[in-house]
Amino acid sequence: MKVAVVIPVYNHEQRIAEVIREVLKLGWPVIVVDDGSTDSTPDILNRIPDITVLRHPENLGKGAALLTGFRAARHSCDWAITLDGDGQHQPEDAVNLLRAVPETLRPIVIGNRQGMHGENVPWTSRFGRRFSNFWVWMAGGPLVHDSQSGFRLYPLPEALDLDVRARRFQFEVEILVKANRQGLPVIEAPVQVVYQQGAERISHFQPWRDFFRNGATFSRLILERIIPGSNKP
Repeated sequence: MKVAVVIPVYNHEQRIAEVIREVLKLGWPVIVVDDGSTDSTPDILNRIPDITVLRHPENLGKGAALLTGFRAARHSCDWAITLDGDGQHQPEDAVNLLRAVPETLRPIVIGNRQGMHGENVPWTSRFGRRFSNFWVWMAGGPLVHDSQSGFRLYPLPEALDLDVRARRFQFEVEILVKANRQGLPVIEAPVQVVYQQGAERISHFQPWRDFFRNGATFSRLILERIIPGSNKP
């Protein structure tokens, strides 16, 4: 398995150097996509050796950043591991994602975050996960435990061929629906999650704004399921 690690980044100056340092220990190529950061993230990335940095001149969204990373990775790799730049994931858990791949399949593997009911986990994360899991299933996607986890293993080029329209956080739920519809397996593997007490969490998820964006995405996906071809211009 030829694997690259793709990390989408937007204003993660507090934790990104530490995250990349741990990822580099895995020994795989690392592609960091800076999605229009306006803090010191670009300067920090410029000082880190042995990584590939791609940049969007403005913020286009997490999905757009992932796609940029996938397109770069596919030239030399056939799998991409993704994780967030906020430090909530433990990069060594990537081996759990790889071990979950059956010999005869090329699935999307979701890192099912353990301990999401801990007291340090924001209520928005707990609620958002349950909300998303249900509506992914209703839209014709797989029934999974953690549809919002950003720690994943994607097969390339299959993930690029799924015609996912969302370009922000909603990309990660839409791609599960599109994969299930097209017969690309989706499975899960356990991973750790870190929400430190008293630590400032770097999240660009805004509950009300992204709730409505999620609702619009799920409405579109459900309409496509009910009326095949409704997504065509």
